[in-house]
Amino acid sequence: MQRRSSRHAGRAAELCGIVAIVLREAALDAERLEAGVAALDHRGPDGRGVWLSEDRRVGLGHARLSIIDLAGGRQPIASEDGRRQIVVNGEFYDYERLQQRLEQNGHQLATRSDSEVALHLYEDHGVECLRDLRGEFAWALWDDERRELVAARDRFGIKPLYYAERPEGLYLASEAKALFAMRVPASWDHAAFYASCHRPLGDDRTLFAGVRQLPPGHLLRYRDGRTVVERYWDWYDRDANGTSCDASGEAVAATVAEQLGEAVRLRLRADVPVAVYLSGGIDSSVVLGLASRHAATPLAAFTISFSDPQFDEAEHFDETAIARETAEFCGARFHPIPVSSSALAENFAAAVRQSETLHWNPHGVAKFLLSRAVRQAGIKVVLTGEGADELLLGYSWFQLDHLQPITEALTPAGLSRTMKLILGLTMAEEERETQAIETLTASLRRRLGYVPWSMVIEAWFANHLRALMAADFRAAHTSVDSYADLLDGVPRQEVFARVEPPRRSAYLWAKSAFPNYILNVLADRMEMANSIEGRVPFLDHMLVEAVEQAPLATLFAGTTGKQLLRTAFADLLTDTVRRRRKLPFVTPPARSEGGDPFSEMVQDELRGATLESLPFFDPQAVRRYLDDSTLPQTPSKWAYGQSRILTQIASACVLQRTFGLTASGGIE
Repeated sequence: MQRRSSRHAGRAAELCGIVAIVLREAALDAERLEAGVAALDHRGPDGRGVWLSEDRRVGLGHARLSIIDLAGGRQPIASEDGRRQIVVNGEFYDYERLQQRLEQNGHQLATRSDSEVALHLYEDHGVECLRDLRGEFAWALWDDERRELVAARDRFGIKPLYYAERPEGLYLASEAKALFAMRVPASWDHAAFYASCHRPLGDDRTLFAGVRQLPPGHLLRYRDGRTVVERYWDWYDRDANGTSCDASGEAVAATVAEQLGEAVRLRLRADVPVAVYLSGGIDSSVVLGLASRHAATPLAAFTISFSDPQFDEAEHFDETAIARETAEFCGARFHPIPVSSSALAENFAAAVRQSETLHWNPHGVAKFLLSRAVRQAGIKVVLTGEGADELLLGYSWFQLDHLQPITEALTPAGLSRTMKLILGLTMAEEERETQAIETLTASLRRRLGYVPWSMVIEAWFANHLRALMAADFRAAHTSVDSYADLLDGVPRQEVFARVEPPRRSAYLWAKSAFPNYILNVLADRMEMANSIEGRVPFLDHMLVEAVEQAPLATLFAGTTGKQLLRTAFADLLTDTVRRRRKLPFVTPPARSEGGDPFSEMVQDELRGATLESLPFFDPQAVRRYLDDSTLPQTPSKWAYGQSRILTQIASACVLQRTFGLTASGGIE
């Protein structure tokens, strides 16, 4: 492969953690602000900065991870007149063009930091500045002139941002644990937990009472004790996004090649080594291929290796050989990172603590271990392949939604076979379980006219989890429509109704599982737990706005999925990757005969005292399920479906114990 020499411009780039407090009356205790910053040390181990207003009603804090260790990168950053302060977590790409524009408008830039760009753009354009920002970010700005806090989150939710409204004021932070450190009470949101057992939570919710997320593509204003959340960008908002591309497959592929190539090029800019997370799939292979074209020296490619003999059927899950072939093809330095069942067990609690959510599989722990190894190798910046399946409808459930007229006619036996095909889920009693799924998803069918296959899968899990719930908890919520808030949250119902079923399904996924699970458990939180900055080329909004105009026939062409990538980047792919179908990233099942550390850890957790105090499950029912000899034995008792249910409950135990969550959390 031909490699092009390039020069990466130096700058003060910062990935970090941010906090903010605005009090209505009482003076701010500086120790409270500093405690919030300290709770984010893993996001920014290279330094801390705080700012307090003169009246001590407002405070901003910043934990710094230096990609370029320059004094100009320190935060908070003040405007020229000192009337505005900002803290930023993330990266703005193509910021040099914006700096030139700002200087032409008379701004005196105090740093060469991309973070400062957001401050001055806000001064010139107010919140309309968000349309000019390209990248992954979360920021908070205090405007003393307006006596208003303004916060914003990137379009896709790559960077997290949480907030809590309290009688005394507003608290905001990159992670919920920082809110708890600033004395926001830590308790369960029972309604949210119940909903999370039926489908991924909506993009503004958390498992914690009184703690919200700022949704992706939104901004928050807090003034005079009142919080207003506004949308500035959305998926499939074609009228607002205003982009289009030629309908032919060749033209769409050319657009993807151009836009993704530019997205990768921009994300390579750093004065520290940049590496790539590589699997055996097409997404990360394309990223490595494009990055290698622009890199002046061979890049490092890091791959999770599931070669531990404690795993069953590891050969079906371990992608080391395929990734090695791709790395050699691209001229990259290949680094397999062994992940064992012992390591998964030992680091499960740490990964759950960092993510602050339930885990479906120890794949998040594997990403945690990968990021730790990369950081130990001296790397701070990685390119990743997340977002391609959302952008190009690559998941098997989106493909089934495309075939919706056919799949709607499935008999219970056909549904059972399809569930096995997707995730290896085995229905205990086909007719009974099919009826349960239909009952659980009835509101979806009424509202959408069909049930997205991702929700069918979630309903399978919900049916099993409901059987394990404490009777009083289930009874308190059984009449609640677990999908209502997700569907009601669609901002432009008339636009949503015009979009094809697979794209409607992808939209709901982008408003729930994608930001709350994929970009959390498998991305930012596992990376930043180890002070690694993850950059996501597939989530460049200019690329997304172009591809979402492509006709479905272009996206679903071929038989292996994501044909657009295979066409646009054929010269970057090995024959193995080009012919390979997508496989989900999950850890191999533990051995059915037991004796492996991860399954033993889960069993210990579910037989321990924490489960007794967890307000959601019947401990005896959970333990009977754990011991049930009728669970499927192929490929193992710990096949994905049953393993997910047990891992999910075990992670709830970890959250309860780690954060000291009270059982009497409010219902929102």
